[in-house]
Amino acid sequence: MTSAAPWTARLALVAGAMAVVILLLFAGARSVVLVAVGVGGTAVTLAGVWWTLVHRGPVRALAAVLAVAAPVAVLVLYALAGLLWVVLVSLALWVLAVASGRFALAEETGPRRPKERRVAPPERPFLIMNPRSGGGKVDRLGLREKAEALGARVAVLDPDRPDPVDGVVGLARRAVEEGADLLGVAGGDGTQALVAGVAAERGVPFVVIPAGTRNHFALDLGLDRDDPSACLEALTDGVELRVDLGFIGDRVFVNNASFGAYAAVVQSPAYRDDKVRTTLQLLPDLLTHETGPDLVVRAGELVMDRPQAVLVSNNPYRAGDPAGLGRRERLDSGVLGVLGITVESATQAAGLLRGRNAPGLVSATAGDVAVEAREPAVPVGVDGEPLTLRTPLRCHIAPGALRVRVPRHRPGVPLGRPAMDWHRVRRLALTTVRTAAGRGPHRSRLRRVRVPRASLPVRSLPVRSLPVRSLPVRRETEGPGVGRPLDAAALRPEERDATAGHLVVEAQLGDAVHRLHHAGTATGRVVRHLAGGGRWGLVGLWLMELVVHAMRPSGCRGMRTVWAGWRRRSTS
Repeated sequence: MTSAAPWTARLALVAGAMAVVILLLFAGARSVVLVAVGVGGTAVTLAGVWWTLVHRGPVRALAAVLAVAAPVAVLVLYALAGLLWVVLVSLALWVLAVASGRFALAEETGPRRPKERRVAPPERPFLIMNPRSGGGKVDRLGLREKAEALGARVAVLDPDRPDPVDGVVGLARRAVEEGADLLGVAGGDGTQALVAGVAAERGVPFVVIPAGTRNHFALDLGLDRDDPSACLEALTDGVELRVDLGFIGDRVFVNNASFGAYAAVVQSPAYRDDKVRTTLQLLPDLLTHETGPDLVVRAGELVMDRPQAVLVSNNPYRAGDPAGLGRRERLDSGVLGVLGITVESATQAAGLLRGRNAPGLVSATAGDVAVEAREPAVPVGVDGEPLTLRTPLRCHIAPGALRVRVPRHRPGVPLGRPAMDWHRVRRLALTTVRTAAGRGPHRSRLRRVRVPRASLPVRSLPVRSLPVRSLPVRRETEGPGVGRPLDAAALRPEERDATAGHLVVEAQLGDAVHRLHHAGTATGRVVRHLAGGGRWGLVGLWLMELVVHAMRPSGCRGMRTVWAGWRRRSTS
């Protein structure tokens, strides 16, 4: 945890409190009405979007007008009430509070880097390049010439004759049989998955060169998608990672397999020419189950009956990404991610306001996922490739099946933002962070040790039964004892011992006394008084330590002034 995390958490609490205070201060009792109008307008907008998707003709047009008019009407009502600025300021503060809180929680957790190991460069690398991927990135960036200059053998697919699946897979297998000790692909995720399956099967490392359109697999590996040629450094200065592979039947997927409405839409021949019109034309029948497969999905104890869409991913997507369009935190968790959506009415569509807690939205993890249907075959999108597969289907994951070779110097995966948790944010805001010599920031808190009532009579705990922590030699800087070492034995028994049922002050009290004793002899007397005050005395010690922390050069100048005035009054 960094030293910025507690302060960011405090900013979140202050911003959240200010958002509520401004709303109550300037709107009063009408604040409840303002919130209700905003939530209602959002619900009407979601319902209008649902009606737009499941109807055609005039009903669709009216639903689209409703979806646009609802938020506009809410803003007009706020303006007529003279409270539009109040709502906007309060909303901005709330957004700041949530963003700061999530950032603080992410800083508390810290980045997680996958396990990697240094390896020797390959002797006979073999790369397959698809010149059709990504609008011709292979030729435009000169990837073939750069790879051959590094000693790799390159096979470029014929752009005029699309190779079948067996052609790419057979090419990779023949290369391994001829002695290749590394396989790689410059292309999209579909081609990457095919060759990754061969690499895992033969136990050779795999190199990803993101020369496709999206390349989500490269994104989650932390590679630079804007500069595919930089990934060729894995051939000379690379490290090796172990990642999982997903399987649907015998076919490998590195990202996800989708079922339901999306998979059926991308199967349409007209989809590539006009995606929006084709989607709007097909969705009404798919969402109302007039056409499309009736799916039953089983993931462990979870059963989804007739969902409109299901996404099974190789490792789960981040919590803030219910659509599965962003990043995965890791690729080595050993579980599949399962996202399903079932919306039967406008009411359920409005319920999506609850996010992942919405009744129609299911998010889970599982090692195996079974997909059944009444139809003998269903459309499936596997890493963006439209396929038709026979049912029933079984998806499973192979933990650590693929050895991936990546450049040692790469952008990496940005730190994810966890879901907002106000309880954790409040606890983090009350944490002080101090930096010890030779070490990074760490938490400073009092350890709580409870004395059983039945085991010890009141005020009869022997002082010698408590171990006295050996304290580092520190010297007083003020008062008549300046320059004299501090003596831990000078503490009275009540400073280390509380009555039965209270907290026993052990090593952490010694730390607090040392930190506070440096403020002067007057402060030392206050410390000794608080140390014998039991639970509330410890609270007082903790608050004083916060003040001392604020006095440091990085703290608040005004707080130091207040502290100095209090010391002068206490000594006089």
